[in-house]
Amino acid sequence: MTTRWLTPEEQRAWRAYIAAAHLLEDALDRQLQQDAGMPHLYYSILANLSDEPDHRLRMTDLAERTKITRSRLTYAVTRLEKDGLIRRENCNWDKRSSFAALTDEGMAVLERTAPGHVETVRAFLFDHLTEEQVGQLEEIFTEVTKALEADETRPSADEVPWRRRSSSPCSGTASE
Repeated sequence: MTTRWLTPEEQRAWRAYIAAAHLLEDALDRQLQQDAGMPHLYYSILANLSDEPDHRLRMTDLAERTKITRSRLTYAVTRLEKDGLIRRENCNWDKRSSFAALTDEGMAVLERTAPGHVETVRAFLFDHLTEEQVGQLEEIFTEVTKALEADETRPSADEVPWRRRSSSPCSGTASE
């Protein structure tokens, strides 16, 4: 098989993407450490929980949304739980499953931190793009995401920790 090397234009685009991704993640981490004493990952966990009507998700679903291993999520949730921002809830129908639920204190931290986070995202990303470029950015990353999700060579659900699904009948409803 012949290697399809990147063209000079592709190489510049790739390196620009890598540099921007690292710098943006660093800027978000610095802002969130300053404003809330937490890394971007922890903020993302809180934000994902806040998006749910009952502010809770199965741990496996939360791992998939944040694209981290279940062990890394468990560590993060343990820290957030210790800080009173999340609580764990057992699944009534499957003792192997559990939920992460946003506490009132966690929601308050998120509400207090969100304006600074959004301002950082805006200042370092969107303020430098035209409306047309924002649309192009969405289109580009939507296509990249589709390609990655459709890739038949990617690991199966059993090989990627955040894609593993429990066969549990336990759903995310609050009535359980």
